[in-house]
Amino acid sequence: MDPSIDADIQSPENMIVDPDEYVEPSDNEKDDIAIIDPDEPRPTPADDYEAIAELVLPPLDQQPPIIETVHHTWEIKNWQGLQKREHGPIFHAGGYPWRILMFPYGNNSDNVSFYLEHGFEDGPPDDFVCCLQFGLVLWNPNDPTLYTYHTAHHRFTKEEGDWGFTRFVETRKLHSHVWPGSNPPRPLVESGEANMTAYVKIVEDETGVLWHNFNNYDSKKETGFVGLKNQGATCYLNSLIQSLYFTNAFRKAVYQIPTQDEDTTTNSAYTLQRLFYQLQSSSAAVSTNELTKSFGWDTKQIFEQQDVQELSRKLMEVMEKRMKGTEAENVLPKLFCGKVRTYISCINVDYESRRVEDFWDVQLNVSGNKDIEASFRDYIQVETMDGDNQYFAGETHKLQDAKKGVIFESFPEVLHLQLKRFEYDIERDSMMKVNDRYEFPDTFDAAPYLSDDADRSESWIYKLHGVLVHSGDLNAGHYYAFIKPEKDGWFYKYDDDKVTKATMREVLEDNYGGEMPLLNGQVYDASQKPIIRHNSAYMLVYIREARLDEVLLPVTNADTPAHLQRKLEEEAAFKEARRKEREEQHLYLTVRVITQETYAAHGGHDLTVFDRSHDEDPAAAKSYKLLKKCTIRELIKVIGKDTGTDPRRLRVWFMVNRQNKTTRPDTPVLDYDQTIEEAHLKLAGSKTQELRLWAETAETVDSNGDAVWPAHPLVKEGSSPSRSDEIVIFLKWFNVDTQSLVGCGHIYISSQSKVEELAPFILKRMNWPEDTRLKLYEEIKPDMIEPMKAKQSLKAAELQDGDIVCFQRASEGSDGSDTTTMVSNGLNPRQQSLKSSDIIDDARLYYDFLRHRRLITFHCHPTRGSKEFNIDNCESFTLVLSAKHTYDQVAAKVGEKLNVEPTHIRFWTIALNTGNPKTAIRRTSNHTLVNMVSSSYASFAGTTIRSDALFFEVLDISLAELDTKKPMKVSWISEGVTKEEPLDILVPKTGTVDDIVSSVIKKARLEDEEKGGPIRVYETHSNKIHRELSRGHPIKDLTDYISIILERIPEEELAQPNGSQYIHAFHFHTDPTKAHSIPFKFLIFQDEIFSDTKKRLEKRTGIKGKNLEKIKFAIVKRSSYTKPIYLNDDDTLWDMLGDDDDQLGLDHVDKIRNTRTGMGDLFLK
Repeated sequence: MDPSIDADIQSPENMIVDPDEYVEPSDNEKDDIAIIDPDEPRPTPADDYEAIAELVLPPLDQQPPIIETVHHTWEIKNWQGLQKREHGPIFHAGGYPWRILMFPYGNNSDNVSFYLEHGFEDGPPDDFVCCLQFGLVLWNPNDPTLYTYHTAHHRFTKEEGDWGFTRFVETRKLHSHVWPGSNPPRPLVESGEANMTAYVKIVEDETGVLWHNFNNYDSKKETGFVGLKNQGATCYLNSLIQSLYFTNAFRKAVYQIPTQDEDTTTNSAYTLQRLFYQLQSSSAAVSTNELTKSFGWDTKQIFEQQDVQELSRKLMEVMEKRMKGTEAENVLPKLFCGKVRTYISCINVDYESRRVEDFWDVQLNVSGNKDIEASFRDYIQVETMDGDNQYFAGETHKLQDAKKGVIFESFPEVLHLQLKRFEYDIERDSMMKVNDRYEFPDTFDAAPYLSDDADRSESWIYKLHGVLVHSGDLNAGHYYAFIKPEKDGWFYKYDDDKVTKATMREVLEDNYGGEMPLLNGQVYDASQKPIIRHNSAYMLVYIREARLDEVLLPVTNADTPAHLQRKLEEEAAFKEARRKEREEQHLYLTVRVITQETYAAHGGHDLTVFDRSHDEDPAAAKSYKLLKKCTIRELIKVIGKDTGTDPRRLRVWFMVNRQNKTTRPDTPVLDYDQTIEEAHLKLAGSKTQELRLWAETAETVDSNGDAVWPAHPLVKEGSSPSRSDEIVIFLKWFNVDTQSLVGCGHIYISSQSKVEELAPFILKRMNWPEDTRLKLYEEIKPDMIEPMKAKQSLKAAELQDGDIVCFQRASEGSDGSDTTTMVSNGLNPRQQSLKSSDIIDDARLYYDFLRHRRLITFHCHPTRGSKEFNIDNCESFTLVLSAKHTYDQVAAKVGEKLNVEPTHIRFWTIALNTGNPKTAIRRTSNHTLVNMVSSSYASFAGTTIRSDALFFEVLDISLAELDTKKPMKVSWISEGVTKEEPLDILVPKTGTVDDIVSSVIKKARLEDEEKGGPIRVYETHSNKIHRELSRGHPIKDLTDYISIILERIPEEELAQPNGSQYIHAFHFHTDPTKAHSIPFKFLIFQDEIFSDTKKRLEKRTGIKGKNLEKIKFAIVKRSSYTKPIYLNDDDTLWDMLGDDDDQLGLDHVDKIRNTRTGMGDLFLK
């Protein structure tokens, strides 16, 4: 006997879905049969259905409840007489009909194919869904010990109604081949007979998504909730937002923040309200883009995995600040804030030191603890201070044995537990993820961890509300959450934009971490390497059972601010209108029309501009969006009504694109009854998606008020076309006085006329004297403006309908040989007096200027304004410049505007995505304006830059002198260490630190050292002091990655008394590796108790009052990774220091991230 089996349970994705399609198996398709050693005993015959069921239906990973298990045997007779496709008899399981589908000669392969499919004769119902595990066993009825089988599981639906095995067994092995292990030798299919038994285990789909492929999955429809879109690496944010959203009391409090006067997307409270309301009302996943933008995050921060605990705390701080003075003022502390007591209690004398602090979350150690109960016991573990570690209990009691520890005085209504899944590994010298198994219950009692005097009038039992999960390792991973929105409801999995119902096994067991359990309760033997789960809980949310109804109170639309609902409804209506417009777009056609008014307002090339709307530029062609079935006659009525013109005086001409890339009128539209769609289609060669027309207004009308049009070759008069040779010519005047082009309408003239015959028409149109001399040019295309010959005929000059003739007074210009191309500074040359050197007096040169004209807006550099020139807060201004202008010419224009030396002006490109200065532009002789604002600097900057704007700064020195200097970023510290002023200075490349001090005094306008006191200069790295710099230290030896700090030396340090020494101090939050803010040197004194030291620290740091009270002070060992040693008021810092490397740590929240690192605070609004 030789039954062959699958080595692995196959997943549906590896199988052919639709047996109606004959699919050639791919070369890499795994063979479904594993041949077993013939000598291996096979005592279980195929007709022992109960035993075989256990073999082919092994336990499932998901462990779903089993509804029913059945088996059915199809006795196959006369195999050779079977059709290419055969069905077995129908049997029932789980209340549905099933049958076996067979391809006896292979489904386009050399293998017999078997599938399980539904047995509905007329197709399954639309809502058909059945989850089942099945095994198919092919066996010899004459010797049941000869068989082969395969097993799989699948979610059967109307779309996927069959599943199975394309390569069940090779055809050549069935009939003549002796089946391994048979005795006597015989094939699997003998005398054309074989049995196929289907084993079917129907399982319960508890969550509605068991083995779901999620094609066309609708979270809102299936669960009633929607997810959040992932911007890149913001799934950690999504998990936290969903957790806070379903903390209903928090959501309601956020809604109570008044934002009606600040309803902008720079207000984080308003954007959070918007996000919550969208989660509440949207039918699809919601974006967090507005929220992260209001935080002030750039693209880099969005794609970084942030510290979730820090993010949560900062978000709470911002919302708490916004809630002050509102009815929600105390909601957040009531919900999330508890109290913990730190104490040292003497064992032998009646003396205790204690401090009570607020906490917003509890950090629990995972390493070394099996569950949260063990972690809490570890958290409140009492340390005995004896021997060399005795506690100094003041002058009265001296050194005493004591017990040191922490105990909780109260827990909040919503308890956030941060599980320390990431810890520093000394051996690897890096942070590592802790994947140990760590259990947490659905319900736990927090009472054992409370102090004896805590209020126990109500139960301290907590119910699990949320599990935030991290899958992956330290450097890369994915975050998602399991949240229970309702008190007695289900948990749901919130995985970015997808929401699914979850089982308690998925919520608890699957997120404990540790080893992946084997099926059937098996254990790993010594030769097996356990499989470690990479997904584990990192944050737990528990709600106090006695407060569940208050925390999970209903939130309705009535709780949502009215202005928020109104604005979002308006936005939704606008989006719906846009969607409908897009859907109906195929029914409409846009018609762009040039009128007398638009041409008169046009001061550039050609007749108009089509790339701007008429609303933003009166010279742009008017735009009409009309149904395609609208006729030309109806269009003319629309134009007449819009322009206030009698429609009888209007006719329209087709605009065509010429080979020289200009757009000109070609022929009048004769058929007024054709539709605009038909007219558009007739324009052969038109590649635009819009119909472009010129609307001509008749100058004369007959006695009936109807227009009298000049004859045109295509206009029939009677029965034959007119022989008229008149052409329509457009006139433009180059006004030298106002430095502008003006559209002066059109004229009709015979093509046989000479160029000089245009003059009377022009003089009459302009009301100029008859003896006025003119210069005439043909505007062929923007870079081809040709003088016209007076005696040449228009026909010889190749003029035709729609051509443009530009004219100017001959006395207004020169021959062009000595004309400068310098132009005015203003946007509107007509409204200012110009210098003679700025005036262009030749139309050809003016056209050339128009072709290269650039409107550039100049902004004062936000951090490099010049106090010397008093332009720190100057308003932005725009200049009309030429793309041909050199750096020096641009600087001259800006210098003239600012009244400063142009040699001192440096320009910066502007990043398109942030609007911040990006790269300083180097002054060279061959660079022009177009180089300054184009791709060469964009490539260098590594980003896209604005092509219509520049930042400028006015230097204290010329650009030539700048080449001898080194730019440096330093920080001047004042008011202790609380006020930091970043400074950009220039120092000689061959200079010393003394030059840095001189430059800072000048830049920051400080008193010199003789008056204001000596200045200290020191380097910091990673927010810790690196070294103090001597005045003679060379500039060239300073590295760019080190930050340089300058400060006045405090008075108490000027004369360092005996019995004192310096210690380096730095700021951190929770973990000393998370240093922040400005480090500093501090003088400590022998025999000074720490309560007095803190008073001097208050003066030294400038941190006062409640802010100082929130700081926990600790001794931090520089060379080891031991925990900080926290100080009490009666400690003596001098005595507790171990060696020169010990540092003083200030443990507190980083409210303002260090600007020198380039990382802005997470929340700016």
